[in-house]
Amino acid sequence: MEASIRLGKIWNIPIGLHFSWFLIFGLVSWSLAAGYFPEEYPQLTTTVHWALGIATSLLLFGSVLLHELGHAYMALRDKLRVHSITLFIFGGVAQIESEPPTAASEFRIAIAGPIVSLALAVLFGVLYFFDREIPWLAAPSIWLARINLFLALFNLIPGFPLDGGRVLRAIVWHYSGSYRRANRVASITGQAAAFGFIAIGILVVLGGNIFNGLWLVFIGWFLQNAAATAYAQSNMQDMLRNWRVGEVMATEWPQVSNRMPLSELVEEKLLRGGPRYYFVMRDGYGLEGNGNLPYGMLSLSDVTAVPRAQWPLTPVERAMVPWQKLVVVQPEMPLLDALKVMDDANVAQVPVLRNGELVGVLSRQQVLHTIRLRSELQI
Repeated sequence: MEASIRLGKIWNIPIGLHFSWFLIFGLVSWSLAAGYFPEEYPQLTTTVHWALGIATSLLLFGSVLLHELGHAYMALRDKLRVHSITLFIFGGVAQIESEPPTAASEFRIAIAGPIVSLALAVLFGVLYFFDREIPWLAAPSIWLARINLFLALFNLIPGFPLDGGRVLRAIVWHYSGSYRRANRVASITGQAAAFGFIAIGILVVLGGNIFNGLWLVFIGWFLQNAAATAYAQSNMQDMLRNWRVGEVMATEWPQVSNRMPLSELVEEKLLRGGPRYYFVMRDGYGLEGNGNLPYGMLSLSDVTAVPRAQWPLTPVERAMVPWQKLVVVQPEMPLLDALKVMDDANVAQVPVLRNGELVGVLSRQQVLHTIRLRSELQI
């Protein structure tokens, strides 16, 4: 879930809004200003209803952000990197770099969000107790108390990828000792919860409440897709956890001369289905004093960074990444660790070195090819 707008950072975690957030923000503000507040507090003016609707919507998404920060805090506490937090149409999502290493860690991270929402429900409930005689304060207080309670309870539904599904996975993982079994149980309950929402939504539509029914169906469809995707990702991470770079890397790699113009490289190699990366060799040799190490590495993104009109006049060496600046990995490194290194460096391929000698190249494309091949061969 990539953010459309970056808001800043908290604990060095980028916070952003997905474009779908604006849709739900508008719908919530409108429903509060035109429906809920006029019905519950008719003594307030229309202008106040709209001001409260917008302010309450912002506080709602502030609550969602705090919910996600609860997950993020526990992940950081367990030494897991949090890439970003994004607010979108269904609330928010904290993107954590990998699955928790233990059942206890999984439980702590999963339960933190609902605990924050429950705490906010209590906080707004207490505020309502003190300001219930002041309509313009009571209106948002009681609504936010109820919605945070709803968010906590909804997220505790034991269906993956909801927080409750992750809590269930942690419990099954703890007592069974099998992450794979726990992941399967959580996925099945997630699929069941999703189809339950769809079925209830259809019944609501047939009962005449079309908008609410379609909304429930939409939520169910979203949860079903999210559960299937999360299950596949978790299974893939579980599979990759036992692999080493040397099992996946390519032991042959394409080479080009440092003096070749980019236009020739594109026409003679890239456009004819050649690889998307090349090791650059200087006059047929590597760096001075480094044996046969390449001069640098050139990827498709390096080529496209040069204006097309300059390709005929630009030799490969001026567009490549010099060898000294390349990120490298070792064949004995766990594959998941190597993929994290590549992700941090924002590269699709890295050289593999053993004792200072180039022995292979690891690419995302090669990893996907190996996964597909092993799945077909059922290895």
